Formats: sequence, structure tokens, C-alpha cells
Amino acid sequence: MNRAIALADEAGKAGDVPVGAIIVDSGGNAIAEASNRKERDKDPTAHAEILVLRKASQVLQSWHLNDCTLYVTLEPCPMCAGAIIQARIGLLVYGTDDAKTGCIRTVMNLPDSSCSNHRLSVISGIMESTCREQLRSWFANQRSTNN
Repeated sequence: MNRAIALADEAGKAGDVPVGAIIVDSGGNAIAEASNRKERDKDPTAHAEILVLRKASQVLQSWHLNDCTLYVTLEPCPMCAGAIIQARIGLLVYGTDDAKTGCIRTVMNLPDSSCSNHRLSVISGIMESTCREQLRSWFANQRSTNN
């Protein structure tokens, strides 16, 4: 999670919402990492989770990521939750809940929904206060800069 937090910091400094993600394989080896690039790439799908799933799939030459763990600093949104389910991620570990768009446990529970074709194991609250403060601070800075 420390690496995901560092990636989130890089995204924030570059003008994107500070979210970072990393995927490790069954041996604990980091195989892909990404941060939000929505603003930089002018791409609505350039969330850290989507980018890291693409990279891991290329590394493994498979979209089946069953034996992988995804670490991300913020609870995934509907788009990312859907992609995580489609990739068959073995375990999702996230830092802090997203009270506005979180679709793993907070606003919606997409993985446990009847529309989900994959049962996703989830651990939340890892380094929660650090992840939450990183986001809070970034948004506070954005508001003060834009006023």
C-alpha cells in the first residue's frame, strides 16, 4: 500500500485526483502500477485501477488475474469495480471508503450483487487514515487554489 500511496502523491502533484494502484502476483512480485491520469490524458477511463489492470494483463498475457492482488488507495468507482470483477482479481485491498462513488462496500456493493459473475475477496481500511488524509488535503488545496 505504501507504493500505491506514493503513486497517488505523484498523480496529485500532476493535477489528477491522488489515487494510486499496484498489482502483485501470487509470489508477491509487483507486476504493474499506475496512478490516475484522467486530467493528463484527457481520458475519462484513465483511472488508476483501469490502467493497472491493463498493464498487468499485458505482463501476464491474460485478462484472467485470479492469482493477483490489487492494492488501491481509494474504494473503486462503478467503472473500476466492474473492470476489477471482469478481470477476476483474486483479492482487492483498498485504503479508504469513497462515500460518493464507492461501489465495493460503501454506496453500492457490486461484487456481491447478483449481476456479478465473480466473487471478489476484499480487505478495506488498510492505511485508511493516510489515504483519506491524502485525498482530503488534495481537495482542500484544489478548493483554495480555485477560489
